[in-house]
Amino acid sequence: MKPELPPELVTPTGMLTVGKVARLAAVSADTVRFYEKEGLLAPARKSAAGYRLYGDDTVRRLRFIKHAQDCGFTLAEVRELLTLRTSQDACCTDVKSVAVHKKLLVESKIRTLQAMSAALSDLIARCDGGQLPLDACPILAALDASAPRRPEPEKAKTP
Repeated sequence: MKPELPPELVTPTGMLTVGKVARLAAVSADTVRFYEKEGLLAPARKSAAGYRLYGDDTVRRLRFIKHAQDCGFTLAEVRELLTLRTSQDACCTDVKSVAVHKKLLVESKIRTLQAMSAALSDLIARCDGGQLPLDACPILAALDASAPRRPEPEKAKTP
């Protein structure tokens, strides 16, 4: 069951303008236009004056997109979810697979961030914050000492 829209936001044709859709979905009109450009939204039609007009299902779709982004999904992944949502061949397992994959990526990033935090804590612990000159700074010295050596790029051979 679709929620009823406030009558002042609906055009005489029952369609919504970009501003009204944006207001109902709590996004900017620029966001609506951006999602349209990205292929995530499409206006139902244009008015005689050339204004984009949307159906009330657009508000639901916008809210879906924003919630998916809040869960960490990229626009490409949101597009995939929206495609699955309308696919005759897809099932809940397909959607779950996308969500599980995203969760694994998020957990990997968390582990990376935790390792970075631990490394920064170690660096911070080396320094007492004194007024040492920069050439004696323990943080800079530790970073310099542990910097991985990168091989020199090979020079192009001249004939």
